[in-house]
Amino acid sequence: MAKSINEIQDEVIEEFEALESWMERYQLLVDYARELKKNPLPEADKIDRNKIDGCQSVVWFTCQLKDGRLILKGDADALLVQGIVALLLYVLNDHTPQEIIDADLYFIDRIGLREHLSPTRSNGIAAMLKQIKLYALAYQAK
Repeated sequence: MAKSINEIQDEVIEEFEALESWMERYQLLVDYARELKKNPLPEADKIDRNKIDGCQSVVWFTCQLKDGRLILKGDADALLVQGIVALLLYVLNDHTPQEIIDADLYFIDRIGLREHLSPTRSNGIAAMLKQIKLYALAYQAK
């Protein structure tokens, strides 16, 4: 059976808490970015319609519904932001629209991500999460 969003969040929190310094945690985000590159967003999807407004970097997300679950893809033009995109996809990808709508995404604060990023990067995370929730709401309404 697939893991719940909360189970995945708890794993992420454990993974980040195991690291002692923020340099190590930034490196972990870079590792997540490398994982993202293994299943890249096609260049054809890097269009204005898929851009996330409110991000300091250029960020793209796409979403489709497959077997009742949201399949999210994303990318960014900056390595650290790619890591954040990958982390969000890891937690939220392949869940139902309702699971995503209902999710309390506590892991971002628990791993200290918001407090260790610039305000504009933190706003970018909020913009990414808002877009993912909008996708979920749109597919839930269908």
